[in-house]
Amino acid sequence: MTEVPQPPHKRRAHTSTRDLERYAGLFAERTTVMRSSAMRDLMAVTARPEVISLAGGLPDTSTFPPEMLAAQMSRIAAQSAAAALQYGPTEGFDETKDCIVEVMAAEGMLPDPDDIVITTGGQQAIDLVTKTLVDPGDVVICEAPTYPGAVPVFCSYQADVRQVEMDGDGLRIDLLEELLEELRAEGKRPKFVYTVPSFQNPGGVTLSLDRRVRLVELARQHELLVVEDNPYGLLRYDGEALPPLYQLDGGDFVIYLGTFSKILSPGIRLGWVVAPPPVLEKIVLGKGAADLCTSTLTQFFVREYFAEGGWKNYVAELVVLYKRRRDVMIEALEEHFPAAATWTEPDGGLFIWATLPDYIDTGDLLAKALRSNVAFVPGQAAYVDGRGVNSMRLNFSGVNEDEIREGIRRIGRVIGEQVDLYETLAPSESPTQAPPGTPGREAEDVPVDGEGEGANVLPFRKASGQ
Repeated sequence: MTEVPQPPHKRRAHTSTRDLERYAGLFAERTTVMRSSAMRDLMAVTARPEVISLAGGLPDTSTFPPEMLAAQMSRIAAQSAAAALQYGPTEGFDETKDCIVEVMAAEGMLPDPDDIVITTGGQQAIDLVTKTLVDPGDVVICEAPTYPGAVPVFCSYQADVRQVEMDGDGLRIDLLEELLEELRAEGKRPKFVYTVPSFQNPGGVTLSLDRRVRLVELARQHELLVVEDNPYGLLRYDGEALPPLYQLDGGDFVIYLGTFSKILSPGIRLGWVVAPPPVLEKIVLGKGAADLCTSTLTQFFVREYFAEGGWKNYVAELVVLYKRRRDVMIEALEEHFPAAATWTEPDGGLFIWATLPDYIDTGDLLAKALRSNVAFVPGQAAYVDGRGVNSMRLNFSGVNEDEIREGIRRIGRVIGEQVDLYETLAPSESPTQAPPGTPGREAEDVPVDGEGEGANVLPFRKASGQ
């Protein structure tokens, strides 16, 4: 009888030169341009209980009543266990789509349920749209800075990413028009413009109404698809609500991405895409190839939750909570960050974008901050071209007020050490006067035409009408 060889008891690390050579020839070309998500890189570190994480886009899931979760899951187990544990349709259940229609209606949109596909979170929605539309070398336009989680997606599909500057009114449409003309002269047609128009991630700014209208006009004029990512639209703390691009367009050229992550729970991994039928058909094919269907169990949970009719009250409670945390973070920034720093003051959403003197590298700063058990997302993660070196994204929704104050204090202390070091090495510089081109300088000293270090996008100055 032949003896079956046994595998080694201990797993061997495949990190030798020979191992690397063995696998290198098997990788697809696209792996050479793949980028890691900044949030994923920080996840293991920020999961440590001693670390105050201002890095992730985390909603406060402790606010969801555990007794409600228990009751809803008990009803599913008692009444729908077999169906909830089975495969479902790739497009998602009609009843879950009804919940999505209800959420979108709260912002003035009336999508056709047949135009919706339910995805495994908003991240898969971005991936499926990109996979459907982008070949290697195709142009994708997005904001500068853009959602750090979108950057690895665009890079993975080998897109030619062009980023357009923002100011206090969001994406600068005048610069977008210039870029479209440049691309036309090059014989290139962009596949889509990706934008987070409301409480932008990471910038925190909101696209003005005039610019929204003009963007939709450009989409029609150029037959240009616009991908509107709207995770935060219902989380408004100040000001009047603005119509989503999808509402202004009617669904002809705007592909809408939504998620339950920020208004219910990220753990259920439930998002959606609303797209014109010809585009949706291809997205569904890509969805089926990726994972067959989104979790049926979590779709049943959403249906049970919405059947109780209290989802709007829960969102209203989140708005009160997050508004206070935003205010606390701004107060802490004013107390602990240097005078040369600037930051956005968002009307909603989950993020503040801070910019430091341009001699500070926030990638290096993060390493020092982690030693003080505090984390943020470095600004470079929101760009594809190396900009954002002296900026950072700060999340205020995922931790309590005391942790926000302490976290900002710790980051401010590390920044102070960097400022002191710089002043020691360059004593001619004023402590409150950063070198020319620094985004922390007064607005009139900061170039906004895309030239120089200071064109990173901040300060986001109000310049309505563009």
